[in-house]
Amino acid sequence: MKDAIRHVKIKTTVFNMLKRLDKIRFRGQRTDVFLDLGDSPNTSDTECSEEILMKPRPSLEMKDTEELQDPAGPGTLTMPAAAIQDYQRAETDRLNDLKGHLEIALLEKHFLQEELRKLREETNIDTLKQDLEKERSKRLVLEQKLNLDQKETMYSWLQAWLYNRFGAYIGDFRFQPEENTVEPEEPLSAKRLTENMRRLKRGAKPVINFKRNLFALSSWQSVYTSAFAFIIYMNAAWHGWAIPMFIFLAILRLSLNYLISRGWRIQWSIVPGVSEPVEAPKEDLTVSEKFQLVLDVAQKAQNLFGKMADVLEKIKNLFMWVHPEITRKLYVGLWVALICSCLIPYKLMGFMIGLYAGIKFFLIDFMFRSCPKLRDKYDTPHIIWTSLPTDPQLKERGGATLSRWLSGCEKVGLPRVHFALPCGISLEEQTGRAYNTKKGAFHEVFNLSGDERPLAVCENGWRCCLINRDRKSPTDYIRNGVLFVTENYLCFESSSCRSNSSKKNKVIKLIDITDIQKYKVLSVLPGSGMGISIATPSTQKPLVFGAMIHRDEAFEAIFTQYTKKVTMTTATNPET
Repeated sequence: MKDAIRHVKIKTTVFNMLKRLDKIRFRGQRTDVFLDLGDSPNTSDTECSEEILMKPRPSLEMKDTEELQDPAGPGTLTMPAAAIQDYQRAETDRLNDLKGHLEIALLEKHFLQEELRKLREETNIDTLKQDLEKERSKRLVLEQKLNLDQKETMYSWLQAWLYNRFGAYIGDFRFQPEENTVEPEEPLSAKRLTENMRRLKRGAKPVINFKRNLFALSSWQSVYTSAFAFIIYMNAAWHGWAIPMFIFLAILRLSLNYLISRGWRIQWSIVPGVSEPVEAPKEDLTVSEKFQLVLDVAQKAQNLFGKMADVLEKIKNLFMWVHPEITRKLYVGLWVALICSCLIPYKLMGFMIGLYAGIKFFLIDFMFRSCPKLRDKYDTPHIIWTSLPTDPQLKERGGATLSRWLSGCEKVGLPRVHFALPCGISLEEQTGRAYNTKKGAFHEVFNLSGDERPLAVCENGWRCCLINRDRKSPTDYIRNGVLFVTENYLCFESSSCRSNSSKKNKVIKLIDITDIQKYKVLSVLPGSGMGISIATPSTQKPLVFGAMIHRDEAFEAIFTQYTKKVTMTTATNPET
């Protein structure tokens, strides 16, 4: 009975151990092939102690066998020998299984230790610690910056606002080198020239209309309108409202222009409008039409530029003391105005100026226009303006004065003297440009006396070409050059560079001219031509001076001097 109980206990214990070994065995990867005990790795001290503890089991088994043989001691009944052997064999098998399980557990423990060692080698703890410290230091630096940014948030916001608000304006004050851009010049075109003249006319039309309206008010063309304007202006000037009245009129004019631009038909003018016929531009023009168009436009431009030059030269001569008597009046008037501005209050001065301007514009100018003789005697601004000379007038006066001086000196037998030239004209302009040509002094080039000089109207000469139809050679038939007219001669200077002598120059006495008239070289060209025909007794066919841009001006000057010379010769010598 006791043996049976002991057998049951041993069986239960072995069964529990097998369960635990199964749990340990299948923690990791299951190993199907196991090494032999001799080839297994060295175990720890605990493993060795376990292995040593398992060795004395055979002695215990022998002892247990003896106890099974005689469990009750001497004098009891023993079990059969076959049963004892079977039992011992079964116990041996169980112990062998237990030993195999323990070896498997040891191998798995060895494999786990190898894996742990490899993981420790692969993972560098020191490097990780250094990286961690770096990250901590970066975090501290970022926290410090964040704290500084929070402190400077208001300042940075204000700075950004100022830059966004005024940065563009501050950038405009940066000093940069000035860029010199050269505008490309357009080629000469008849269509473009005509269009520019039309644009100039359209642009000047409002100014011209304004000037006409002022002239109509001052001339009392509409009595009721002028009287109404005179009363309103004098009332405003009397109460000191002249300047606000002019500002109000400007605002009213802009308002009317706005309504007109919106499509309103508002027409008000003191002078009745004159509708000028508008010619539609032609697309296809012949050569002659284009040429005539260019001439017309050039003539208009010449007249316009001449008027502008006269105005500018008169203003310049007024301030340059060219006419001392006129400039002296301006000088005294400015001193009187300065003293009055220092002594008289501005309100009283404005009142006086406003009253005088109204009376002058509406009454005095009307009287002067109606009575020209009265205007020539007492209209000081008109007298000053008409008395101011232009530069061509000054040169003509200077040339005439110089000729009289030189003639007087030669008659008396005195040497030629130098005298002061009019202010505003240099000696170079008076002598060099007027009395010299490109090849030298004028009288030396044409072998004339020293008192023969070009007239003021042709001091630079007229560019032209001389056509001598008596000659057959092409070089002698047509020659380019410059034409001059003096008191007694008509001189042509050839521009040929192959000869510096005066053989190719032409000198004609005015009294030798038998016929002078305008000439048209090519009949195909429109207009009356650009040439002058001059007949003399020494030529079979008249000489033609062609291709002259200022043909009409040259013809008038030559014909006037020719008539004057012929008249003087006839008066002195009637037989001639």
